[in-house]
Amino acid sequence: MRNNNKIKEAAKRFFTNQLMGWNQDKNKRNMPWKGEKDPYKIWLSEVMLQQTRVSQGLEYYNRFVAAFPTIVDLANASDEKVFKMWEGLGYYSRCRNLLYTARYISYELGGKFPDDYSRIIQLKGVGPYTAAAIASFAYNQPYAVLDGNVFRVISRYTGIETPIDTNAGKMEFGEYAQTLLDKNQPGLYNQAIMDFGATVCKPAAPFCGTCLLSGQCVAFLNGQVNQLPVKSKTIKRTKRWFTYFIFHTKGFLAIRQRRQKDIWQGLNEFYLFETEKPIQWTNENVLQWLEQQLAIESAKVKSISAVQIQQLTHQQVTAQFIHIDLPTVPVSLKSMDWIQEKEIGEFAFPRIINAYLEAIPNKKVR
Repeated sequence: MRNNNKIKEAAKRFFTNQLMGWNQDKNKRNMPWKGEKDPYKIWLSEVMLQQTRVSQGLEYYNRFVAAFPTIVDLANASDEKVFKMWEGLGYYSRCRNLLYTARYISYELGGKFPDDYSRIIQLKGVGPYTAAAIASFAYNQPYAVLDGNVFRVISRYTGIETPIDTNAGKMEFGEYAQTLLDKNQPGLYNQAIMDFGATVCKPAAPFCGTCLLSGQCVAFLNGQVNQLPVKSKTIKRTKRWFTYFIFHTKGFLAIRQRRQKDIWQGLNEFYLFETEKPIQWTNENVLQWLEQQLAIESAKVKSISAVQIQQLTHQQVTAQFIHIDLPTVPVSLKSMDWIQEKEIGEFAFPRIINAYLEAIPNKKVR
């Protein structure tokens, strides 16, 4: 676990200032609820987007706002009508809580939405994230939101490896998120960091090469972008797709040891990019990926291998190997172990990598 005290205040200020500048100059992500000050509409959008894709939730949000423009309108609607409009969104406990809270606010609080975090979080179905969103967006109160996008951005920038799905992780990230918050513009900041995670610091193939934070991003500088954030409860996958980039420069190549609790822990590998689906690699999209994710502008694609498959007890690994020639070691790969190509036989690799290396003519890694 990374000690937050070691992360300098200057790096925090840099993060917040750069993020707010990006939001003003480059953030083009438009949502109907952005800039919204009505706590009812903010609450409605946040509840609908829980465990729901934005593209799907957007349609439902627009329909609900048209049918129930105020919280009193929602409270006075019949259960049947509301559930019928919710149909297809799933997780119907959200809808039940929505109705319960709408009626509580309308009948017990005179239709006035609570106006501070401590009261908002007491509402049924409202957790810390939703309460922070409502408090900051509607009332400009200094509470940092913490959703999947925010976890990812902060974990990569700071290098924090505490699993985000643990109580310790939620507490650590929550405290750190609060230190990054722009206290003067909390609503604008919260929207900015969520949008940044959704459009730049994406889960797969983020735009690290043009990211304004990359100069101080621990994950980028240490080659950990695809390893953060960490989850302790990983979903069991029966099929996995690995792309191994074999980086060469001046007789050296890059490897690293697998340290995470996963298959092949303790063995070595080349730079790994794991995806949820197979990718049809070409010279063009390889170069584009290198520039976007690793800020590598000068590279030559030597070869793209055929697909290799290894069947393990509970999962199947499909791998491809892409050889890349580099003139020098880029900043984003300096944390890798650069070994002489002729020494590769001295290191232990998983069987799928060894099988690939053994099939290379004359046993030359190139």
